[in-house]
Amino acid sequence: MELDVQTSQQFLAKLRLKRNNDASPVRPGPAEAAWSAEDTGARRNESPVWRRASMATQRSQSTKNVQKTRQIEWVIHLQKVALGLMTKLHKLHQILGSAEPGTLHHPDSFWKTGIFPDMPKLCQHVARKFPEHPAKMQLDKVDKGGCDMLHEHSGRYVASLEPWIMVLEDLMTFREQSLRVILDLSSTVVTLLPNQNPLLLRVFMELFCSFVRVNLLADKVPRKMLLQMYNLVHTIMKSGRDYGAYHRMVQFVEAYDPPLKGLHDDLNFVSPRIGEILDAVGPTVLLGSDFQRLRSEGYLSPFHPRYPDKLTNSAHPARAQELVNIEAYREWVLIGYLVCPTELLRPGAVDIALVLLKESILLPLFRDEYVLLHEEYQHYVLPRIAESKKLAKAGRAKGRDADVEYNLAKQVEKQICDAQDTAINNADSAHREHRLLLKQEIGRMLLFFSDQPTLLAPNLQMVFAALVMVRAEILWFFSHVGVMVGKAKGTRVMPIEMDMEDPTIGFLLDGMDRLTGLIRKYTPACKAFAMGYLSAAVQRMQVLLVGPGMVALDIDPELRELFNSALETLDQLPQLHTDKIVPASLDLSGFRRDWLRLIMLVSSSRSPINIRHLDKATVSTGNDSIVSEGNLAYLWSRSVDEMDKQILQHASLKMLYFYRPDVTAVFRHTMFGPEGRPQHCCAWLSLACTFSDNAHPNVPDELPTFARDAVSYAESILDSVMGGLEGLINILDSEGGYGSLDNKLLLEQAALRLNQLSRAGIYGIKNVNGMVDFPLPGFESEPIHRGSIKMLEAAVQRLTSLCSVLNEMEPLRVLNHMFVPREYLRDRIMKNFRTRLKSIIMTNGELQRPSVVEARLQRHMSIVHLVEQHVQLDLTRGVREVLLTESFARHMEDLHPDDREVGAGGEAVCTIADWYVENLLRDAKASGVIFSPLDKCFKSTRPIGRVAAESVADLAELKAFVRIFGPYGVDKLCNSLLEQLTVLVDTLDTFLRSNKEILESLAGNLHSKSHRENMLLQIVELEILMSNAMRIGHMLSMRALLAEATGQVLRTNTPLLFSLLTDFCKHAPATIPEKPNLLRLKRVSSRVGAVELEEGDAVMIHSILNNMEGAGDPTWGLLPFLFVACMNSNVWNSTTFSVLTGGFTSNVHCLARCINAVMIANEWVRSERREQHRLTLDPRNGSMGEDGVQGVETRADVNISIKASMKTFLQCAVATVLESWDDSHRSPLVAKLIFLDQLCELTNYLPRSTLEGYVPHTIMRSIYQMYFENSVPSLVHVHPSTRQYAGNGGPIKSQGDTSAEPSEIHLQQTSRGSIFSGPIKFAGQHKRPEVEPSGELGPDGKPRRKANRFSGPLDYSRKVSFAEGRGPPEPAPSSTRSPLGRFRSGPLSYV
Repeated sequence: MELDVQTSQQFLAKLRLKRNNDASPVRPGPAEAAWSAEDTGARRNESPVWRRASMATQRSQSTKNVQKTRQIEWVIHLQKVALGLMTKLHKLHQILGSAEPGTLHHPDSFWKTGIFPDMPKLCQHVARKFPEHPAKMQLDKVDKGGCDMLHEHSGRYVASLEPWIMVLEDLMTFREQSLRVILDLSSTVVTLLPNQNPLLLRVFMELFCSFVRVNLLADKVPRKMLLQMYNLVHTIMKSGRDYGAYHRMVQFVEAYDPPLKGLHDDLNFVSPRIGEILDAVGPTVLLGSDFQRLRSEGYLSPFHPRYPDKLTNSAHPARAQELVNIEAYREWVLIGYLVCPTELLRPGAVDIALVLLKESILLPLFRDEYVLLHEEYQHYVLPRIAESKKLAKAGRAKGRDADVEYNLAKQVEKQICDAQDTAINNADSAHREHRLLLKQEIGRMLLFFSDQPTLLAPNLQMVFAALVMVRAEILWFFSHVGVMVGKAKGTRVMPIEMDMEDPTIGFLLDGMDRLTGLIRKYTPACKAFAMGYLSAAVQRMQVLLVGPGMVALDIDPELRELFNSALETLDQLPQLHTDKIVPASLDLSGFRRDWLRLIMLVSSSRSPINIRHLDKATVSTGNDSIVSEGNLAYLWSRSVDEMDKQILQHASLKMLYFYRPDVTAVFRHTMFGPEGRPQHCCAWLSLACTFSDNAHPNVPDELPTFARDAVSYAESILDSVMGGLEGLINILDSEGGYGSLDNKLLLEQAALRLNQLSRAGIYGIKNVNGMVDFPLPGFESEPIHRGSIKMLEAAVQRLTSLCSVLNEMEPLRVLNHMFVPREYLRDRIMKNFRTRLKSIIMTNGELQRPSVVEARLQRHMSIVHLVEQHVQLDLTRGVREVLLTESFARHMEDLHPDDREVGAGGEAVCTIADWYVENLLRDAKASGVIFSPLDKCFKSTRPIGRVAAESVADLAELKAFVRIFGPYGVDKLCNSLLEQLTVLVDTLDTFLRSNKEILESLAGNLHSKSHRENMLLQIVELEILMSNAMRIGHMLSMRALLAEATGQVLRTNTPLLFSLLTDFCKHAPATIPEKPNLLRLKRVSSRVGAVELEEGDAVMIHSILNNMEGAGDPTWGLLPFLFVACMNSNVWNSTTFSVLTGGFTSNVHCLARCINAVMIANEWVRSERREQHRLTLDPRNGSMGEDGVQGVETRADVNISIKASMKTFLQCAVATVLESWDDSHRSPLVAKLIFLDQLCELTNYLPRSTLEGYVPHTIMRSIYQMYFENSVPSLVHVHPSTRQYAGNGGPIKSQGDTSAEPSEIHLQQTSRGSIFSGPIKFAGQHKRPEVEPSGELGPDGKPRRKANRFSGPLDYSRKVSFAEGRGPPEPAPSSTRSPLGRFRSGPLSYV
């Protein structure tokens, strides 16, 4: 291509140089004289055919015959020149834009391009005065400032106008040479009928149409202004001397203003030959427009409709070859009658023209440029018809022929006028029917050739014909979108209404794509068939060449040499029976070149032996002539080495580049419409590969633009496809999709429904006042919901088919970009999953329950698994990566202490963690959030926004959280807790140091009541201390609940890993201080619930105190007395104990967890600091004292210190509580005693026997019994978002329910015992298995006891003395009838 363009440019430059040196017009002569001698020599040297032709010429041929054989190449070369000229003219038109219709006024953007001087007044004046010379226009009076600017910057203006004036000069040169060739061929070629000389006919008509389209396109650029302004600035630079070709170009522009006027004059001599050609192709044009006949006669079917056994289309082989050229024939007819209007008066010519005029509105010129076909016919064809009618009318008296001519002209005039309105009203509907018929035929063709691929090669021309017709319909559709037209009568202009939601476009594109895919797939078979045909054709042609007819003709040596050269090339083809593999590098271009030269030679009327002589000499009964055999061989030879070129010629949709917005709009309207097919997306996407084919070497900057736009188009189509895929997934994932199939009643909804039915009392009543109507499971099977089920089935079908197509689609290459649809599919599914995860976590600004999030994620995963079955991708792994990304906020510090912080991540888990911290732990919305130990959840007195605390923060919900986000999510939430705890623990240090003297004084004289009360009153900011301590316990409760949930999940899913951690915590060596690696692993175990929950609290506080500089010093030894001060807070005056929650209404029970964790961690840190200090003083004696006794503290010593510290707190607290009691402060006393009892129950270092030494157990028993007897549960209205359960997991029964036994009622009423122990364990209940509700086993294989002990106020026998530690309780006699029998003695008796 680059060589051809370079040759064209050299040739045009030589012609311009010759014309500038010679003022006279180009002398008439053979067009081939323009080829230089050196170019001829070069071509001789590079081709063996040229050597043979040269030798023959030297021996016996005349120069005239050689030039005649070269003329065919000259014609082809002129077509390439025309293509380059149209590319440049299109570029200029795109830069400048169009002028206002009917005027010379241009928009402001026209003058900003920099091509013309920004002087609208001056430029429009010289264009209006054309062809008057600019020197005679007195331009100073028009625009004096503009003229001055022209003189100052004339060089710059010449440089900007010169490239385009060269295009105009090349256009003039092309016109001269093309006219010479067209006139010569028209006058000298013997025949141009399609059945006799199809090759030369196509070459001639392509040049003819290119000549017309170039001149029509040139009218869209301001030729007059360009020529006048360039000559004006040229004369300024050259001191008044005109541009060399100015006067000749003025004549050319004036002659082609308007272009059809010049075309009528120039092509008047070839009009009869054009009419003859159009009459010959007329039957094919009529057949190509009669789609009903095409279908009924089976012209586009691989088998004859009346003879189903004929599967090789033997009934229409010639028609299939002609239908391949149907698109070119239509263009010939429209352009031919437009520039040769008198040919419409031929018999039957108007019928051929009207078939196309009624279905066409535009005449495409080049790319997206067009002219309004009917307006051109109205302005330039009808006047010629009227003139002919006038002449016929004047000669009517002379004879009958004139009368017939007059009537025919009158009829033609009327029919052309009516054709415009018919086309505007009916063209769209007619082409819609064409598209529907082609859709059906293409579908049948695909089914047949997919099942019988061996018949593709014999019917290859029929397949090409179908591709040509489909492409014509697609281009017609997009070229007419948004076109403004006016009717024949009237001036109103209106747009053509095109249906942008026509689904047949997608079917046709998909059919073309699949057909071309079949051809490419079976290209080797097609090559083999073509080679077999050529091998047989060579033998037939050789027989004909030596036949008696050819011998009688006595052909000259030159012609015989061309025959031998062509046949020699074909004779070298490998035989199929010997060579099974078709060589990929087989080149038959030499044969085609030789045959074209031969046809050009024998088609000339000046040749002694022409094509008619050959036909008569070689035709025999039932056989084709040698010329027909050669033409068919030429056709089949292209299937051997130019299959890709043929596909591009017949099926290329590169012109759709210029209609990209409309293409994208139709795609989006039809892809996922009711009649659309998602599998068509591959055809729409493959269009991007053809866009770069529009680039022409004459305009080098086009290729980057086309490439960029092609990539952008491919990305937009892929984005739309993936958006549709995402939409299908979201439809299935919605509540109306799979959500309607797995609809279940929540526990709250089921409880509410049972509550309502029990209140109604009659189960047969369907409508109860105030009853909430929940959709019951199975409602989707009702007949009224059948439509939604069908919608789901259709969505599933579309999703699976789309995924299958994307999986099978090969990677798409657009220049240097590679698009892999499967990777786009994977990325979009992962992106959609991430978006879905983030959207369901927060609903309308409120946190969604983790269990609901988990259920919806599982539903989404089922859809992902459905997609995964149809694509060769591991989508499950991708989903896991997304979950890991959304869970991974940072490295786990205890496992990766040396890793640097990575980029921000874990948005989903951060959202949940932040919500928990803000609303549950910090209670930012003041919702009264408290921790309920018995229910193992957090509760709030009022909803947090629209969410109840217990619905998102109980053990089941946290287990769902752990299953979703895993250990990284747990680590993120623990880190958030750690940040808050660090701040609060730091305030304890501040309180200790600010009240150090008071606490020391309190510790020194603890037994003096007055002194103790005085010191406690002097504590600074006691209420703030109390609030911070309760917040610490509140957060530690959250940590313990999270650790328990994590432990249960890990025990179920990864039992080996969990048992490994639990065994490590049991058997790890206890050293002081602990080794860093062991300490980190212990922290990890505490976070995942592999240690006891109370010890896990201390581990977290220990990690905080380790990083505090002042922790562990003597000041922290006053910690028990600081917590004693909390017993004097005003919080106790307003708090009450709740049997239903097992805690206090003010959340003061969390203080016990704070005291336990902080005091244990404090002793651990103090012992570590003492050991570090000892090693600092005597580093050589690492483990032995001076007397040889081990001087290192052991873990037992630390435990003794912890117990002593706990006992100190308890003694001081009991003394403070009991001595401050009187009749007016009885309520705080009860609350404080219950709190101290709960502390003993919680910690392992404070046996309850220690408390019994100060508070008799009968008193505690009486207090608890009072609370349980005063609690009267009843069946109340349950809100769907509120949970109310009895202690044993069943519904709470009312006192009026007589169906229950008294013993059962009593057990239910007294089932709420100690806070941390769950239901109270009576002496007669030892047969109840103490295992987890899930039936899980402990690490030793035995049924695992609950994490919290079953001790309570009625089971004090399981406590031992302080010195003995904690031991297993002694079982009570099973014969005990009543659990209260052994407690009938004591100072208070409530039984």
